[in-house]
Amino acid sequence: MAEVCKTFQLSDATTILDVGGALYNWTLISVKPRLTILNLFSAPAGLPEGVSWVIGDGTRLPFPDRHFDICYSNSVIEHLCNLEAQKAMADEIRRVAKGYYVQTPNYRFPIEPHFISPFIHWLPVHLRRRMLRNFTVWGWITRPDEATQERLAHEIRLLTVGEMKSLFPDARITVERFWGLPKSIIAMKAVG
Repeated sequence: MAEVCKTFQLSDATTILDVGGALYNWTLISVKPRLTILNLFSAPAGLPEGVSWVIGDGTRLPFPDRHFDICYSNSVIEHLCNLEAQKAMADEIRRVAKGYYVQTPNYRFPIEPHFISPFIHWLPVHLRRRMLRNFTVWGWITRPDEATQERLAHEIRLLTVGEMKSLFPDARITVERFWGLPKSIIAMKAVG
């Protein structure tokens, strides 16, 4: 969040759309931008002043072109099942905001962050689905039912740097590293 504040020079007047987010990340910064959060579920009770919540789909944003200064999305685009839906979300983000910051886990990182397990995301979906419950840390902790395993095996599609470049052609693409390995990808376009 410090990088977002610095790059975009956030102020209390900055308008931000957070696609798929929640309040937590915004409590980590000292400025209080005019924030709209869009998610699939209802808002929590007691939203702070200056924060609005919209229930909606990131592939069909209900806002006019360039309505926001910044669109922010952290670890959401990989939940859209396929490249077509990911492209729809990327196009919408680029349409509704003057600048954006989109972060996603890197397909090349050996640990799959949703299931907290190595290499599982490199397997075909049918094998991944069968392994989620008994061969991932996430499965050991949550003990998911078959429907949840099926849904998540198909829902999560991690992206490569090349795919992020094609989704966000006007962005500066950076790779965050952990112990020298490519952990996540950020597509960023500064305003102006």
